[in-house]
Amino acid sequence: QVQLVESGGGLVQAGGSLRLSCAASGRTFSRFSMGYAMGWFRLAPGKEREFVARINWSIGTTYYADSVKGRFTISRDSAKNTVYLQMNSLEPEDTAVYYCAAGDYRTASFTPRSYNYWGQGTQVTVSS
Repeated sequence: QVQLVESGGGLVQAGGSLRLSCAASGRTFSRFSMGYAMGWFRLAPGKEREFVARINWSIGTTYYADSVKGRFTISRDSAKNTVYLQMNSLEPEDTAVYYCAAGDYRTASFTPRSYNYWGQGTQVTVSS
């Protein structure tokens, strides 16, 4: 099993920055971390869960939604089993609950259903 715990959300003014963290744990993740991809998704009121960014744990390849490209950066610290989402130039439209997810790197893509494990989410609110 894999457990994911997000942190770092909060209230920030438009143009500001936040860094989200997602700590991964569990026997499965510890043994097979190289086989995972980690993703960040977000869920805003009245909208469907939306892909934000993805990183291949072993080689670090990254992908971003067009809406965040150039503003957000996903990264991972293998020693800490933690994935980060650095969010800069935040906009009110970025307001959402942000979720960390883990899945098999061969199948985990841009859809929520392609990930097997989820964190509890962390609220990000951007005021105008």
